[in-house]
Amino acid sequence: MNGVLVDLTKCIGCGSCTVACKMYNKNEWIEDRAATDGENALLADENWTVVRKSVVKIADRPLQEGESGEKWRYSKMQCLHCKEPACVSACPSRAFQKTEDGPVLYYPRNCIGCRYCMIGCPFNIPKFEWDNPLPKITKCMMCNGRITKGEAPACVSVCPTKVMKFGNIDNLLDEAKLLVQSNQHYVNHIYGEEEAGGTCWIYISDVPFEKLGFRTNVKKQSYPKYTSTFMHNSPILGFIWGGILACLYFITRRNDVKTAAKKNKKEKEEKA
Repeated sequence: MNGVLVDLTKCIGCGSCTVACKMYNKNEWIEDRAATDGENALLADENWTVVRKSVVKIADRPLQEGESGEKWRYSKMQCLHCKEPACVSACPSRAFQKTEDGPVLYYPRNCIGCRYCMIGCPFNIPKFEWDNPLPKITKCMMCNGRITKGEAPACVSVCPTKVMKFGNIDNLLDEAKLLVQSNQHYVNHIYGEEEAGGTCWIYISDVPFEKLGFRTNVKKQSYPKYTSTFMHNSPILGFIWGGILACLYFITRRNDVKTAAKKNKKEKEEKA
């Protein structure tokens, strides 16, 4: 399974990845909508990739001469392509599907517009085209057309400072662990290693992820597993519930027959 390792210490906030994403996916630039970079950058139906700027206070060491007490960090945001995606589990029409190569894909022809994917995603990734008369759900699909050819996603290929590395997710995770363990510069947290059961985009940073706008209250267990027991037992529960309803029907039907028989008998007695 493919994935991407993102080293946030290397990002300079140039926005090349956001441009590549727009061009490859033919998404429009809309000036009066959500920004693709800066402190107000937001994922939106036309923004599948953004670079968020965070101003972080330096509090872990004394300031040196000329330092302002702040440092800037840039965080590339997009769909994390969970190993066990909640959007896939929540979708009743198979509009979302996980591929063996890693990407979580969206098939608009299957979509019924229920937006359960938006509710189910712990990272708040899928977006709805509110201004479109024929709306769809949109999100990063990891440039699946490139991945099937053995190529890296467009955003990865254009990065001038090599912030991102594309490859086998298990190998990338091993590399991330080695970097974190061998360099105290990094915080002891690989974002995406455990979040939501693991994701195909993983991050390392020298700043705690909660200070960069990442959701750190995401549960470690994959979200589909919370409902797997119920779904596994649902045929049994359905059979039991069907039996109960059948019994209630026969009891009600028998009472109706008895009531009708008594009514007929009474009417005959009154006529006689």
